[in-house]
Amino acid sequence: MNLLIVGATGTLGRQITRRALDEGYKVRCLVRSMKKAAFLKEWGAELVQGDLCEPETLPPALAEVTAVIDAATTRPTDSLSIQQVDWDGKVALIQAAKTAGVERFIFFSILDCENYPEVPLMEIKRCTEQFLTESGLNYTILRPCGFMQGLISQYAIPILEKQAVWVMGNSSPIAYMDTQDIARFTIAALQKPETINRSFPVVGPKAWGAYEIIRLCERLSGREAKISRMPIGLLQAVQKTARFFQWGWNLADRLAFTAVIASGKPLTANMDETYAVFSIEPAEITTLEDYMQDYFSRIMKKLKELEYEREKAKEKARKKRSPFKSAAKK
Repeated sequence: MNLLIVGATGTLGRQITRRALDEGYKVRCLVRSMKKAAFLKEWGAELVQGDLCEPETLPPALAEVTAVIDAATTRPTDSLSIQQVDWDGKVALIQAAKTAGVERFIFFSILDCENYPEVPLMEIKRCTEQFLTESGLNYTILRPCGFMQGLISQYAIPILEKQAVWVMGNSSPIAYMDTQDIARFTIAALQKPETINRSFPVVGPKAWGAYEIIRLCERLSGREAKISRMPIGLLQAVQKTARFFQWGWNLADRLAFTAVIASGKPLTANMDETYAVFSIEPAEITTLEDYMQDYFSRIMKKLKELEYEREKAKEKARKKRSPFKSAAKK
């Protein structure tokens, strides 16, 4: 089976690429920058330059491809809008895949996207799901709600560096999942006919609130967090202001996601059917406690090693000082 992975340089896409290669699939990656994607080639993937927003680049990338795995999405720093990438680009990709005779199409949506029509990204995900289901392609839709990897920069690093951890009021608990586990479900879908033309939640074992995550990080790091509270009303005001300027549209669309966080409704789902269909045991899935424990164990060990090296360097410098040289200088 020949795979085309879109969004392969992203947090999730790179884990899917790694998993697919490890399991023996022939992998091709659609990338905008060959330089930034060089590590994928080193892993063994074929790179094809192209862009979702340039439909003419898609047919060559889809030649002889059996299945498409679409893990692409706009990033906050992108100059292109959510509309351009997550709707126009995805429609072009689905149409090109249909024309190319692709046998399977795996798409990443967001859990509960149908419940937030006022949030641009959620509504676009819902519309893309509908467009895909009506395309005639054999599809599988996976619906995560948050990646554990994102919590490192949001919570762990600020606590270690004694910087502020920003918390948005009483935010909704989220069932984060390790992207390596999501990649496992993704590749398993290719081997399970029962997943064809169905959608599945792909979420972690427990929904975690912001303060629960902070307490976990404090315990594992042995350091106290400096918490700064960001009123959700302020973010919503910034969103409305950004809407007045074209350069702020992408930011405004991103900030609209605060409506999801402020809803108070946990982003989680029952995973029993997903585990059964994909033949994956719940006990094999990484918990947030284990993920953070592994991170802090590695980082604290590294910090101790650096401190030890600094002390050695200081001691070496002290020994090099000669009392005779010091006297001579005087």
